[in-house]
This record gives sequence, C-alpha cells and structure tokens, in this order.
Amino acid sequence: MGEHLPEALVAGQSTLERSPVSLFTADARGDEIDDAHDPIAADARLRGRRVGWLLLALTLFGVFGLAVLPTPYVIERPGPVFDTLGTVTVGGDEVPLIEIPSEPTFETSGSLSLLTVNVYGNRDQPPTWFDVIRAWLDPSQSVVPIDSVFPEGVSTEDRREQSRIDMENSQQEAVAAALRALGEPYESQLRVVETLPESPAEGILRGDDIILAVEGEPVRDVTALRAAIAANGTADPVSIDIVRAGAERTLEVTPVLSEGEERVPVIGVLIAGEYVFPFDVNIELENVGGPSAGMMFALGIIDKLTPDSLAGGAEVAGTGTIGADGTVGPIGGIVQKMHGAVAFGADWFLAPVGNCDEVVGNIPGDLEVFAVATLDEAIGVLQTIADDGDLSELARCER
Repeated sequence: MGEHLPEALVAGQSTLERSPVSLFTADARGDEIDDAHDPIAADARLRGRRVGWLLLALTLFGVFGLAVLPTPYVIERPGPVFDTLGTVTVGGDEVPLIEIPSEPTFETSGSLSLLTVNVYGNRDQPPTWFDVIRAWLDPSQSVVPIDSVFPEGVSTEDRREQSRIDMENSQQEAVAAALRALGEPYESQLRVVETLPESPAEGILRGDDIILAVEGEPVRDVTALRAAIAANGTADPVSIDIVRAGAERTLEVTPVLSEGEERVPVIGVLIAGEYVFPFDVNIELENVGGPSAGMMFALGIIDKLTPDSLAGGAEVAGTGTIGADGTVGPIGGIVQKMHGAVAFGADWFLAPVGNCDEVVGNIPGDLEVFAVATLDEAIGVLQTIADDGDLSELARCER
C-alpha cells in the first residue's frame, strides 16, 4: 500500500493539507489503511472513539463534581486581628477596644493583639472539593471535619448562642484575672442561663439557678466549673450545690461526653459568670465569639492600668482562654492564628502550652513563639521583651 501515499506527503507539504480521512486513518508507519478492506481496524477505531468520549464525559463530570458537590469538611482560615490596646469600629464609631472609664489609665505603646479564625462553610453550605483542594495546598488554612465544628444535633443558632456566651464569659474572666494579678478584690457567682434539650441537666437544673459548689468544692468561675465536671468523669453522677429561689439544695447530674473534636464530660448547660467588680471595664468587639481571646483581654487591661508598657512597645500577638485564677487554656485554629499574626506584623507570639504539639513545625516566617500556662507567665514574657532580657530562658513549644 506504500505506493498510495497522499500527494501532500509526497510533495513534502504540511500534513494539515491532507484529507480528513488521511489525518485520522494513517498508522504509525505512515501507511494509509483502507477501512473498507480492514473491518477489524475500523471496529477498533470506533471503540477507541467511544472510549475517548467516555473519558471526556467522566472528566467533565469530575470537574463539575469538584465544583459543586458538597464535602464533609469546613475550612479554617486566618481571621481579623484586633489590638486590645487600640480601637475598633462599633456602629460606625471608632471606640477603644478596652475602656475603663472610672479609673486612671496610662498611655500604651506597641500592640497586644488577639487573633481570630474564619470558618468557611457550614452544614447548609459546605465548601466544594475545589475549595478543599486549594485549602490543603495552603499552609495558612486547615481542612477539618464538619462534625468537629458543627456537631450533629446542634443548630447553627445554638452554636452562635454558645459562642456569644463563651465570649461574654471570657471577657468577665479576663477582668477577674487582671484584677487578681493587680491585687484588686471582687465578688463572683455562676448563673444557669438555660439547659440544653435532651442533655443530662434537662429537668434537673433550671434557668437562674446559682451554682455554688461541685462535689462540695466551691466554684467561682466557668473554668473551675468545667474542670470540676471533667474531673468527675461520666461513670458517676456529680453533686452540684445550687441556690434556687433563695433556697439552697444539692442536685445530682450524670455527665456525658461532649460532641466535637475534643470530647470532654459535660452536663449540658449554658452558664454565665456574673461578677461584681470594683469598677467597670468595657470591652467592645462585634461579631467575634468564643473564649480564645481571654488571655489577651487580661493583658490589655493590665497594660492600661499600669504606668509602664508591658512589652516595651513591642508588637505582640497571642491567644488562649483565661480563667479567673489566671490559668491559660488551649484553643482551636492556632496555626491559622500564627499566620494571621505574621500578616499583621507581629514579632512575638504567646501560645498556650496545651497547643504546643500544633505549634511545633508550623511556625510561619520569623515569628518568635513562647509557651505560657498562666497569666503570670505571659506577663513575665512581656516584661522580658520590654527589658531586652535573656529570651533563651523563656519556655518554647516542644513536642
């Protein structure tokens, strides 16, 4: 069949001048195949075309699926950064994030910034697979199971309400921790806001109950209450001393494990810490929930109430829950918060000891990260930075 080569090939012209049949029916040797005399080859090519169209369809379907099909994940990203020594916009007005109107306050310098995390996606509108793949490739973002952020049976509204109450409690406990560090006395109590449906406390505790003690030990703040319930475990009922309508009584509730990533014993109540402080401390921060800003609130309050700058004008960021006794607890999204700190221009970062496993190997840029377990330790780090002291003596995160 070699003598039947098309004229375009004989003349050395471009193969684009060949007939459509010649373009798609030449074998690897350049020999033209006659379909009419080779039905097996023709059938093979037909099957090949069908496979090609099938692969194309599957590819298009896959691309479509990546773009629109929901995933069982949400994405955590660095959120806004707020300087506790600075101002925020509330209702269109610029106001101090922390204001202590009745007490003398002092000029501050540098920054003591709190970090936030944005969660992209929820059960109603989960991210697409394209979103998830992009997040996996970005070290500043984290892909987490949706159940760890939006547990089954907990509505978005319930989660927002819990987050709001956690923020209010963290602000109150931050004030209490700051006053304790400054030697200022105060009074406190714990009030039940409501019991969650189908929780162990439902039908036992009621809204407006005042909690006095757990297993006979007085509890004055939300952190202490949670720790006492966790220490009891889920095997036996926990005794809770309360005041209801002016009368004291003792109730028993059997804790269960919470939903979500970190499962701890809970009884299913929303608690408000109510404090009587010697003066008012106003903290303004809209559209931010959760307890993770507590430590930085406390540091900001102390800095405003003391003559010298805590960190000597350095740019410091940090995160961590705070108990009224000054205990600093772990938080979620610390990797995203470190990236947010770098983007904000912070040089130093205060991290809870309980988050050290996540910190190690994930510190971005030249950020200096110190591990703290208490408010006093955090103050010590800031004073060392301010005094240009020996930073090698300060605790760092290790696995």
